[in-house]
Amino acid sequence: MHYLDYNEKQAHGTADFPLAYYYVDEHHPRYHMPFHWHKETELLRVLEGQLRLSLDDREYVVSAGELIYIGEGVIHGGEPENCIYECAVFDPQPLLMHTHAVRRYLYQIQRRQIQILMRFTQKQPDILSRAETLYTSLRKKSSGWEMTSLGALFELYGIVFAGEYYTPCASENNAEGRLQQLKPVLEYMELNYQNPITLDDLSRLAGMSSKYFCRFFRAVIHRTPIDYLNYYRVERACYLMAAEGISVTEAAYQCGFNDSSYFVRAFKKYRDMTPRQYVQRLGKSG
Repeated sequence: MHYLDYNEKQAHGTADFPLAYYYVDEHHPRYHMPFHWHKETELLRVLEGQLRLSLDDREYVVSAGELIYIGEGVIHGGEPENCIYECAVFDPQPLLMHTHAVRRYLYQIQRRQIQILMRFTQKQPDILSRAETLYTSLRKKSSGWEMTSLGALFELYGIVFAGEYYTPCASENNAEGRLQQLKPVLEYMELNYQNPITLDDLSRLAGMSSKYFCRFFRAVIHRTPIDYLNYYRVERACYLMAAEGISVTEAAYQCGFNDSSYFVRAFKKYRDMTPRQYVQRLGKSG
């Protein structure tokens, strides 16, 4: 999964079957997960190690075997710690809402009347069992895998409602409204990271004073705005070097670093290695 766009626009699966599977390890060009969101639902399972994951204003350290439910529009990002994880990304509306009996349940999620638990552990073995069936089907793609995958998804949602693995949503949620104010900020970074961006630019987009915006941004993203902008620029540079074979110098320039020495310092800060070392490691793993 690329995780390139904050408001991710890539299609997941096909028009006929909008369900896609992604396996992500340290060799994946987007191993680190910048903050983003999408209209699809995502089920993420850690296979090895740990993943430090932020979901809106909550933070989790997810261990091997645990499952994360990421609903539509949730701002999420993560930092792996010797981690391998897999994702199933799907659009419930065309995939699951074929009958009124099903729609009346899933509309409760879509209309934000309920919030499904974001984290499932060994305390919910029934959910983890259906997730295992789903991921196995998506990985192997044996004959009939589409039906097996759909069946696992239907069962998983059925268990959510039978076990009441959800909480009612308040009719008005000020915290959620504040989180929505971050989305234009993140989109602006995505579209303009190659150019100079100031704190005043970002705080104006959020409709906040610079001082309050810094506090709010850090509370949600766990970095200052400028620190996160530089982190995102480095991640974009990594993608360009890994996926498109662009040189270190060109990647730095395309990602808003006009000073090569500053690029090297920033890269070492976020990746614990120089850009040259990163490229050399790519060559060894290729």
